[in-house]
Amino acid sequence: MASSNFVPGKTAPGLVQKGITDALWTAVIAFGMFVLYIGLKTDQNIDNKLIIVQRWGLLASIVAIAAVGRFAITVFLQPALAARKAAKAKAPPVEAEQGFVSKNFNKIALAFLLVYPLLALALFGTQGSLTYVDNFGIQILIYVMLAWGLNIVVGLAGLLDLGYVAFYAVGAYSYALLSTHFGLSFWILLPLSGIFAGLWGMILGFPVLRLRGDYLAIVTLAFGEIIRIVITNWTDVTKGSFGISNITKASLFGLYTFDLKDPHNIIRTFGLPISSAWYKIFLFYVILALCMLTAYVTIRLRRMPIGRAWEALREDEIACRSLGINTVTTKLTAFATGAMFGGFAGSFFAARQGFVSPESFVFLESAVILAIVVLGGMGSLKGIAFAAIAMVGGTELLRDMGFLKLIFGPDFTPELYRMLIFGLAMVVVMIVKPRGFVGTREPTAFLKEKKAVSGSFTKEGHG
Repeated sequence: MASSNFVPGKTAPGLVQKGITDALWTAVIAFGMFVLYIGLKTDQNIDNKLIIVQRWGLLASIVAIAAVGRFAITVFLQPALAARKAAKAKAPPVEAEQGFVSKNFNKIALAFLLVYPLLALALFGTQGSLTYVDNFGIQILIYVMLAWGLNIVVGLAGLLDLGYVAFYAVGAYSYALLSTHFGLSFWILLPLSGIFAGLWGMILGFPVLRLRGDYLAIVTLAFGEIIRIVITNWTDVTKGSFGISNITKASLFGLYTFDLKDPHNIIRTFGLPISSAWYKIFLFYVILALCMLTAYVTIRLRRMPIGRAWEALREDEIACRSLGINTVTTKLTAFATGAMFGGFAGSFFAARQGFVSPESFVFLESAVILAIVVLGGMGSLKGIAFAAIAMVGGTELLRDMGFLKLIFGPDFTPELYRMLIFGLAMVVVMIVKPRGFVGTREPTAFLKEKKAVSGSFTKEGHG
C-alpha cells in the first residue's frame, strides 16, 4: 500500500510488472538500434582484408543499461515526480524570499565573465588558457548569441524557424568576401554583416507571411538549405567547398592589430609573450559585448509595443489581427531582428576562425540552436544561457571520456559515442523539466502586480 502514495489506484506489483514490460521493450528496441553500430564493427586484418568484428559483450552492456534505466524511470522516477507534482498542487502557494545570489545573479555572472579570461590566464598560463578561453568561452558565447537571436523569432513571436543557420552563413560570408576583396576592417563589416542578414530575414519573411506551424518550419528549413547550396555551387565568388581562407583578423579599433608582421602589433608594442591566446582573449570580450548588446536590445524590445505585438502573435494570430495589430510588419520585424543578430555572430565567427566553408552551416547547426532555445525555455534569456552552457560546454567536456574504457574495455572508442551519451542526457533533462530549465515566465504587461506565470499555464510549446 506504500506505493499507492506514488500512483493512485495502482499497487506495487502492478507497477513493477509495468516496469519489467517497459524494460523488455526498451531492450528489444535498443538491440535493434545498436546491433549494427555497436555489436558489429568492420576492421582490417593482417592480410589487409575487411573483416567483421563481433562485440556482443559491449552490445549487451548497452542494452542492459537502457533496460535498467527504463525500469528505474517507470518504477521509481515517474511515480516520485507524480507524487511531487500532486503534493505541490495541494500545498498553498508560498512566496520564498530571494537570497542575495538570486537578486544579484546577473551582476555576479557578468562580473565572473569579465574576469574569466584573466583567471584562466593566471591558472593555466598563456598557452594553457587557450582551451578554456576559446572552446569553453568564445564557443559557448557564440551559441548564446545565436540562441538569443533565434529566441526573438521562436520564443517571442512564436514563428518556428529551422533555417536560422542561413543568416549565420550570410554574416560570415559577408565578412569574409568584403574583407578579402575590399580590405574593410572588422568594425565596419560587423554592422554591415548584420544589416545584410537582416535584409535576408525580410526576404524570407515575405513568402511565409501566410504560413504557420509545420508549413512555416518546412519553408524556413528549405531556405537554409538553399543558402548553403548556393554557397557551395557559386564557386566563382565563394570558392565552393574549398572555402575562403586568410580572412582578415579583428583589430583593436584600428589602433593595434594582432598580426605579427604589422608594426602596430599589440603583442610587441606592449612586450607580451608571443602567443595566439591574446587574440582569443580579445575576441572573448568582443563576443561578450555582442551578447550583452543582444540581451539589452531583446529586453528593451519586449517592453515596447513591437515586443508586446510579438507576444500577442505568439499566443494567437487571429486574436492579434482582430486587435488591429499589423501581423505583416510584426512578422517581418521579428525575422529581420533575429536575422541581424545571426549576422553579427556570423561575422564574428569568420573573424575568429579566419576560414569559412559551407560545412560550418549545415542543418545540424540550426537544430542545435533551436534545441538550446527549447531546452532553456522559450522566451527566457537566462534559461537559454544555461542551456547553451550545458549543450556546448557539455559536448566539449565529453570529448575526453577515456574513463569509459575502464567500464567497457580497452577497445571502446568513447569519441564515437559522445553525442549518444549527450543525447540521452538531453532526454532525461526534458523528462524532468519538460518546459525547459526556466519553467516560469514573467509577462511583459501586468496589472498592479507582477507575477511569474508557471509553465503549466502557458500554451504548449511556448512555456
